[in-house]
Amino acid sequence: MNSFKIVTLLSLSALLAGCNTMDRLADVGNAPALTQIQDPTTLAGYQPVRMPMPEPIADTYQANSLYRTSAKGFFKDERAHRVGDILTVIVTVDDSAKISNSTNRARSSSNSAGMGGIFGAAVENVTAGAVDPSAAIDLTSGTKDAGNGSVNRSEALETSIAAVITQVLPNGNLVIEGRQEVRVNFEVRDLIVSGIVRPSDIQANNTIASTKIAEARISYGGRGQITDVQQPRYGQQVLDAILPF
Repeated sequence: MNSFKIVTLLSLSALLAGCNTMDRLADVGNAPALTQIQDPTTLAGYQPVRMPMPEPIADTYQANSLYRTSAKGFFKDERAHRVGDILTVIVTVDDSAKISNSTNRARSSSNSAGMGGIFGAAVENVTAGAVDPSAAIDLTSGTKDAGNGSVNRSEALETSIAAVITQVLPNGNLVIEGRQEVRVNFEVRDLIVSGIVRPSDIQANNTIASTKIAEARISYGGRGQITDVQQPRYGQQVLDAILPF
């Protein structure tokens, strides 16, 4: 069964590598193509977001009042709040983590036993004094373990991106998604942001900080000649996946 999986994996890898090789040969001398602008809700794998919602509140009005119970503000502003509206996401990532662990453990034990009386005399006579009955059995054992581990990571990213509201949840929260592609020479930089935001967290200038996005998904990467050189070959990736050593 394992052999069948390995053969299947190698075959699929060879097929994908062949397709990728043909695509790369077709793009020789050309800059990477930018993707077409698409509706995120029509892409394969798109799933509407479903979150726990509070009980709906029916609208009620008081006599001579301009307010309704479900209203969240009196004056209307231009901040994004409907499907298709655009807001600006200020992406700020400044994370650092440093962890260091050290473990040492040691254990030793020693046991000895001897024989006296009749049994000791018998052993001494049989072995002609070669075995000391008082130390006929001697057991020793010892273990020692040592381990060290450390993590030192630092990440920093600061940029902005325009996102589109793709869904309004029943409680008024907004589902957003934004994509940005920038091509410089033969390298394309991709930035993707998605998540859930509260309308009250959107600033008056129609911006929101990435730290206010729930279920945030931020992807920053690239594709092109430089990225391709930095990636291991398909054969090496396959061997790394299947070799047990």
